[in-house]
Parts: sequence; structure tokens; C-alpha cells
Amino acid sequence: MLRYLLDTFWNEDVWLPPNTTWEDIKPGPDKVVVYNDHRHLLYPIPLAFVLIALRHLIENYWFAPFGKSLGIKNTRSKKAPIIPKLEAAYQECSKIKHKQICALAKHLDMTERQVERWWRLRRSQDKPSTLVKFCENAWRCIFYLYSFSYGVFILWDKEWLWDIDQCYIGYPHQGVTSDIWWYYMISSAFYWSLTFSQFWDVRRKDFWQMFVHHLATIALLSFSWVCNLHRIGTLVLLLHDCADIFLEAAKAAKYANYQKFCDVIFTIFTVLWIVTRLGIYPFFIIWSTSIRAPMLLPMFAAYYIFNSLLCLLLCLHMVWTWLILQVAYKAINAGKMEGDIRSSSSDVSDSSPQSNHSTPNRVNNKKDK
Repeated sequence: MLRYLLDTFWNEDVWLPPNTTWEDIKPGPDKVVVYNDHRHLLYPIPLAFVLIALRHLIENYWFAPFGKSLGIKNTRSKKAPIIPKLEAAYQECSKIKHKQICALAKHLDMTERQVERWWRLRRSQDKPSTLVKFCENAWRCIFYLYSFSYGVFILWDKEWLWDIDQCYIGYPHQGVTSDIWWYYMISSAFYWSLTFSQFWDVRRKDFWQMFVHHLATIALLSFSWVCNLHRIGTLVLLLHDCADIFLEAAKAAKYANYQKFCDVIFTIFTVLWIVTRLGIYPFFIIWSTSIRAPMLLPMFAAYYIFNSLLCLLLCLHMVWTWLILQVAYKAINAGKMEGDIRSSSSDVSDSSPQSNHSTPNRVNNKKDK
């Protein structure tokens, strides 16, 4: 039964172009090129935990001391007084409506203002310190910088970087080199690590969008690896790492209260994001996979799934672009970056002046450099 299910799942008519079998692209010493081995997709999972451990070490012994030297505090909000019934209500749902506030105040013989104040304190208690958020963004910035630099280094002499049609010419008999193998494995491991760590990292406003993004990216990497579409996969990876370097750098600068530097980096990020995610990605990558590819190779079911995932990423790009432009608009009006796209703790709707959505005041901080 299991063999039947596996054979049905790995049906050659679904995963491979017409007149191609798994035996044709099976790795082996007798083959002219080195084919992808689908079993290698398991390697990124343990490697993800290695990256998580490495991140922990770097954040604690490098980024944290560096952040403190910039004056970033590792302070947490004052703890809310212990009130069992309020704590039980909070654990049930951290969001609260005015109707619930009134009911709790009446039940506990408290004023509505007291309940609101306790709720704000309790929610602030769960927020990570600014230093923790700085370390997280610094880690991502360093990784994206490494990944983009390595990608440019290994792809510079690859023909498909300069002529995207080479992603399809000769397909599926395109070999994978060791540098491309490592690029795929480490990138996959990183997105696996983000998927795992997302549940204990800083809670973001777009938690579920990012979760879908990570899963879609892993699925894209896996699909392209199994179907030997690693050439177009490397271009997608390279394109996505470019703008993310500046996004994470801008957020780290904001947490360090270097507002002018943050504004400059955020401007660069916004331009790069629009050029790469809404320019090059749809009009170069997706145009190639949707228009050019059918002209150069016979289509098959898995390819349509692969292309659909690329389009799903484009939809996420559009959502994030709208959020980014909102921040840019507020920044122009206020003279500084007011929001914290893809960084702020989610579901913070209280009016506390210490909310994660507020931007450090220039009057109180003279560290703009």
C-alpha cells in the first residue's frame, strides 16, 4: 500500500517533462552530469538547528555587546500585579474589547481604567526588549548579506545569470555543481530555521504572511530541486536577498536610535524593493517562467505548481509593498520613519506611549548620525 502511494505521488507524468523518467535523471557515476538528489532535501532540516545554535551564539556574544555599546537597553516593562482572574482572561485571549473590560471591572470591583492599565502592563510584559529585537535584525542582516554576496560570487560566471533562457535550454539534463549545492542547502536551512524560530521570536504584525512566505519559499526550493529547476531557483534566491539586507539594517538602526541613518537605509530599501520585487521579479523572472519557458521546453504538471508558487510570492510582495508605502508616506509627513514594517510585535493596539509602534523621539535622543 505504501509503495503504491509513493509511486502515485512520484508519478513521472506529474514531476517530469514528457519522455523523461526518474532513471534518466538519477544521480550516478555513469551519468554525464551530476543530477540533483531528492534525498538531499532532508539535509537542511538538521542544518537549520545548526544555524539556530550559531545565531544564539552570535547574538549573545557579538550582537548583544555591540548593541549595548550603542546604548540599547535590555530593560523589560514593569510587571503587572498578580490578579488571577485577569491573568486567566489574558491567557484566554490577549486582545480585549470594551465590553469585556466593563464585565471584568464589575466582577472584580475595579474601575475600567484600572483594568485597562493592568492589561497594558501585562501585554508590555510579554514584549521583548529593544536589545533582543536589535540582535534578531542584526543576525538576519548579516545572513542576507552573506547569502547575497555568496550568490553573486558563484553565479557571476554562470551563463543563466546573463541569459535566462539558459535555465530551460537543455533541461532537464543540467548538472548541479558543489557551489550551487551549498547555496541551495544553506538557503533552505535558513528558511527552515526561520519557520521554526518564528514561534519564539519577536511576534510580528504579519506573522501568518511570513509563515506562508517561509513555507512557500521552502516549497519552491524543494520543487525546483526535485524537478532539476535549480537554475531559475538560484535567480529567485539572489533577487530576494538583495533588498532584505537593507530592511534588516534599517530596523537595527531604528532600535539603536540612529534615526537619520535609518531613514537613509529605509529609502534605499524601498527603492530596491520596488525595483526587484515589483519590477525585475514579475517582468523578468515570472515573465520568463510563464512565457519563455513554454516556448523552450514541454510543460508538465509540477512546473505549473512551481510557477503558481512564484506567483504566490508576487502576491505577498504586493501586500508588503502596500505596507512599506504606508510607512514611507508617514515618514515623509513626519520627517522620519514612523512604522516598523515586518518587525513590530503584533496585536498591540493600546495607547501606551511605550508601544512598539512608536518611533524614538528625536528630542530625547541626540544620537542621530
